[in-house]
Amino acid sequence: MDNKLHKKITQQIETLLTGALSLVAALAWNEAVKALFEKIFGQASGLIAKFLYAIIVTVVVVWVVTRLSKLSAQVESDQNQERKP
Repeated sequence: MDNKLHKKITQQIETLLTGALSLVAALAWNEAVKALFEKIFGQASGLIAKFLYAIIVTVVVVWVVTRLSKLSAQVESDQNQERKP
């Protein structure tokens, strides 16, 4: 097998496995946080707690994705600076 092709396949498998394991971790955290919200807000306010949970998770995810995008752009910029003669 071509070394370049082998490297691409390995990178793709790594990406897919990382995504799958991240989903498993996210589902575990989802259950834990839902249980925490039920304990704090109780079963009676289920709808309000679910919306609050969804809003908080969305804000956190947007913040993390934004930070990762900025970090990625910074790393790419640094790499481009190193390549310049």
